[in-house]
Amino acid sequence: MRWFVYILCLLPFCLPAQQPGSRSHLHKATGLNKSVELNNLASLNTPALEFSPVFYANGIVFVSSRRKSGPVDAEIGETFFELFYAELDPNGQPMKPAPFSLQINSERHEGPVSFNRRGNIMYFTRNNLNQGRQKADSKGKVRMNIYEAQRGRFDWENVQELPFNSTEYNCMHPSLSLDGKKLYFASDRPGGQGGFDIWVSLKQGSQWSEPINMGSRINTSGDEAFPFIHESGTLFFASTGHKGYGGFDLFMIDIGNPEWGEVINLGEPFNSKADDLGIILNPDGNVGYFSSNRPGGFGKDDIYMFEAPEGIQGVTFPEMSSIVLAIYDESTGRQLQGASIRVFEKDDTGAGLEEDLYELELMPAESEGEKMVFRRVRKNEEGLGEPKYTTNNRGEAYALMNDAREYLLLASKQGYTTREVEYIPADNVFKRPVEIGLAPNNCMSLGGLVESIPYHKRIPNAVVRIINHCTGEEETARTTINGTFEACIEIGCDFTIIGQQAGYLSDTTHISTVNLRGKRSFAVVLEMEPESTASISQPIREGSVILLRNIHYDFGKSAIRSGEARDLEDLARLMASYPSMEIELISHTDCIGSEEFNQKLSLDRAESARQFLVSRGVDPRRIKAFGYGEAFPLNHCNCAEGVTCTDEEYEYNRRTEVKVTRMNEPIDFGAGEFGGEEKR
Repeated sequence: MRWFVYILCLLPFCLPAQQPGSRSHLHKATGLNKSVELNNLASLNTPALEFSPVFYANGIVFVSSRRKSGPVDAEIGETFFELFYAELDPNGQPMKPAPFSLQINSERHEGPVSFNRRGNIMYFTRNNLNQGRQKADSKGKVRMNIYEAQRGRFDWENVQELPFNSTEYNCMHPSLSLDGKKLYFASDRPGGQGGFDIWVSLKQGSQWSEPINMGSRINTSGDEAFPFIHESGTLFFASTGHKGYGGFDLFMIDIGNPEWGEVINLGEPFNSKADDLGIILNPDGNVGYFSSNRPGGFGKDDIYMFEAPEGIQGVTFPEMSSIVLAIYDESTGRQLQGASIRVFEKDDTGAGLEEDLYELELMPAESEGEKMVFRRVRKNEEGLGEPKYTTNNRGEAYALMNDAREYLLLASKQGYTTREVEYIPADNVFKRPVEIGLAPNNCMSLGGLVESIPYHKRIPNAVVRIINHCTGEEETARTTINGTFEACIEIGCDFTIIGQQAGYLSDTTHISTVNLRGKRSFAVVLEMEPESTASISQPIREGSVILLRNIHYDFGKSAIRSGEARDLEDLARLMASYPSMEIELISHTDCIGSEEFNQKLSLDRAESARQFLVSRGVDPRRIKAFGYGEAFPLNHCNCAEGVTCTDEEYEYNRRTEVKVTRMNEPIDFGAGEFGGEEKR
């Protein structure tokens, strides 16, 4: 069968492209998985081969032969496979793909990949290479091997071949367990059940063990390949040996318990008479992707997205386990009763918490003139909502956590500095108590709101001066985009608080922390009168420039570095807050490479940032993209003769700036609200 071609070309389904005609992009299931909806990803698929998606950062990495130029594999008549990355929009739909890595993509085949939980180590399939040269077996065939790479500052680096590879047989399709201790893969190495089998290697210290065959319950006299280990303990794989619909079918088996389950055919709509393989499933078990060359697609092999609101029948998830959260005074070791604990679940990139945890603030950029930068400020207690847990008289609370997830714990108590702690249940093998120490502070929480009168519109980016009459010292705070601010002021003193902002008359109030009798917080409202209605309609002045620092590009690439678009997420939030806001995205490069190349690259980068914002719900008509190439470096790195710079200095010039070209917010007389004590 076609499998023998696969040894060279990575695919078991090197078939002619589907004939053009009607294409059905939406399929509904019947029977066991009747709630499953299937969509052909029109934005991703081409007449070439697209297959084996895997989750990475904010998107998916997949394999494709879409390049129209370059070396061609004579066995399949396609350009050699390369890895591509596509960011996912909030609906799980992929955006415009870009090459995943300049270092990993070579002139030979790169195939299915897998990443560790942090996304900084990858395992990938590649033709057997040694220092860029192919290594053939005793019959002159070049086999497939598995390699490891580490994520560096600019790209993937330190590529190493795994120790169980061989020139005499294939090892491919790696899938790493969540804890990083088991690597599942497909191989036709000796000692198997049939053609290709599923094997597993165990991490022992820093080394991988000799592979272990997964046994006859999984492997057959046919071929098993494309394993994917889900965090629920379910192993998905493709097989020609188990009873199916035809070609490769998708199967699953629960191996998360000492007593394994039975192999289950996923059925329709996952399987068809064609080849179906390379399935992945999100942590919640309700969205995933797989590959198929079934009729009605865009090309030889397409990637399909599926939604399973009721989950996939047969996939079970780990039970929640109990963990003790212990809060104590770190100066005395005393247990703290009545401490509040808020629990936030992180996604794979650490994002997804921003709107729950932080407000946005615009700060002047250091050494950048009038430009501004985003700063995240943790919300006050009221903004965070009610705590999930409160410690008892032993300073403890009992929480339920999913071992397969990651969490951010926020511990707080009046009279102490709030502390954030990352917690990964899977790393706490022995379920020891999570101990969080809080540092005492001798200050009172001051929360405030700055708004305009008579319009009661909240004023962002206002400067709030807090003058301590005990010491004469002055502290400065800034309001967030919601017009709020927070500070910690000394107990036993009088204070003057002044609100200032360009285009407004300042306002002053006074408070005292003398003789409080147990009171631990203050709330004030500053009301500032606008000099004109333009100050109200332009909370951020037209012409303002925001410098995006936390958005990174690899050298020579236009795709945003995976998972590193924090400032763009913040910009999307800002534009959602101000629907009239229109911007220009202006991208800059370093000076490495030709001027022509950098000019095009900068425009591509600006367009990439624009697509990101559109995927977050911003109307594309509100965004214009421009590229200025290497023309405006921020430092001395202009590539003039004799000028040398570090990688960090070159990266400093790879940036995107935002110019506010229009801001005209409506003016109304709605009443502002702010909980807490009234202005004095």
